[in-house]
Amino acid sequence: MERKPAPLHVFLNHHGPWPGAAAMQRFLLFIGLLAPLQAHDLITTAVTWDRDVSRIVYARCASCHHSHGTAFSLMTYAEARPWAAAIKDDVLHRRMPPWGAVKGFGEFRNDEALTAEQLEIITSWAEGGLPEGDPKDLPPPPKFEENPSPDLRRAVPVSGQATLDHALLLDGLLPRNVPANASMKILARLPDGSVQPLLWLQNYDPRYPHPFLLRKPLSLPACTVIYGLKEGASLLLIAANSSPRQAEQGLACR
Repeated sequence: MERKPAPLHVFLNHHGPWPGAAAMQRFLLFIGLLAPLQAHDLITTAVTWDRDVSRIVYARCASCHHSHGTAFSLMTYAEARPWAAAIKDDVLHRRMPPWGAVKGFGEFRNDEALTAEQLEIITSWAEGGLPEGDPKDLPPPPKFEENPSPDLRRAVPVSGQATLDHALLLDGLLPRNVPANASMKILARLPDGSVQPLLWLQNYDPRYPHPFLLRKPLSLPACTVIYGLKEGASLLLIAANSSPRQAEQGLACR
């Protein structure tokens, strides 16, 4: 029977040195020194945490993701780096920030959804080796302030298809009873037949309820029809402070 050669580590331990032993040991030492270097991420992007990604996180994520916030902190490179893959996945699927509406369908002054450029920056950083950058490029830390709640005393509840019996200067919308991940395109049909886009809910998460505040108040005449809500869902139409008072008796709309 042919005898197989002993494994290398057995040969070294039991047979003593051979002519190429020193060279082999030097080679193995070189590989051992090289291994930690190969463990580091290969940098293939000019995007850095300090100059680019931190500004997005501070502006769009830090209100929740800070040391005293409602979620784990992402305020530093060391805190954010282990979550890079999850951050990329969540922002690309529009799960985070939890805006819950299609960007560009209506204009909102409290819009937290990321722009296409911001999505590209985060993706490039996450896939390009996660470079930290230069600390001198870091923006100032954000200040955390409570956003004032909208005045809901004259808000108009809407479910299904509803017709306004009085004029309303619309300041925003607040979803109520909306199931998770629902998609609803909510519109207003004015008495002259024109249609105004109000809000397109998509991947809305009821765990993070928030109003959608219009960039500019929208005048809705009496007899405007609000539609697009699915069965069982409802919302509040938030009236601007200068909105006309509701009439004591409603109008008869066709």
